[in-house]
Amino acid sequence: MLSGLVIVDKPQGWTSHDVVGRMRRLAGTRKVGHAGTLDPMATGVLVVGINKATRLLTYIVGTSKTYTATIRLGQSTVTDDAEGDVTASASTVAVAEQAIRDGVAALTGLIQQVPSSVSAIKVNGERAYARVRSGEDVKLAARPVTIHRFEVHSIRRDDAADVVDVEVTVECSSGTYIRALARDLGNGLGVGGHLTVLRRTHVGPYSLAQARTLEQLAEELDVLEMSSAARALMPNRELTAEETTEISFGRRIAAGGTGSDAATTDHPAAAFAPDGSLVALLADAGSYAKPVLVFAPGNGAAGEN
Repeated sequence: MLSGLVIVDKPQGWTSHDVVGRMRRLAGTRKVGHAGTLDPMATGVLVVGINKATRLLTYIVGTSKTYTATIRLGQSTVTDDAEGDVTASASTVAVAEQAIRDGVAALTGLIQQVPSSVSAIKVNGERAYARVRSGEDVKLAARPVTIHRFEVHSIRRDDAADVVDVEVTVECSSGTYIRALARDLGNGLGVGGHLTVLRRTHVGPYSLAQARTLEQLAEELDVLEMSSAARALMPNRELTAEETTEISFGRRIAAGGTGSDAATTDHPAAAFAPDGSLVALLADAGSYAKPVLVFAPGNGAAGEN
């Protein structure tokens, strides 16, 4: 049975669910999922798991992401991006380039971010965006996110439209909303802002260089098999033949790390047999390592512990 990850270059206008639907048809299976929603307006890396590789997705969702984006200063929208109606405009004539760079610096590092009101976050069991579309004024709570890198590449003024477009790269923790960064940069400068272009270039270790368009995948389904996917994603542990047998039966073996090097249930190590095949995901527990997820030879799932 085909199992592995597909790194998709999502087209603009498609939802992540749309992509999953297409991949189900291309792979000939219903067991397909993705590792983190990408807005319809956005393009770029969407990691899709097929069959048993869907078990790896939970460990990909929490990885850092990298985006290239264009932020337009001088206009606010209801969605904080170009898909929403403009709700306010302000002159950007007095906004200096250094003020923009200072605003970017203030939004770098560990920050408290209020997600966009049209996000998929649930409020009393209903998606926030659905409440907004029904006319409700939704207020979401701030949450901590980390902006590892917020780099300005260019600042372009459009005097006729009285807006400023700022091209940036953002590397951030999972759960960060880039359109909220655009909104907050604009609000901090007193002129409002929204996102006009967004492209995701990395999800954890998987990059745009590995991504294939849906048209390319229709011609040739390029699948990253599970051993290679896990090697890139997690700390690696090479097992002996004896350890491979023990883990294959769900038994414990000696721990592979201690202290900060110890694997955990949330951040396990990928364990490989002497032939290089993926055997299990392991978590250290004191002097022992126990299987979190065990795979049979050929990467078929043998069971969970």
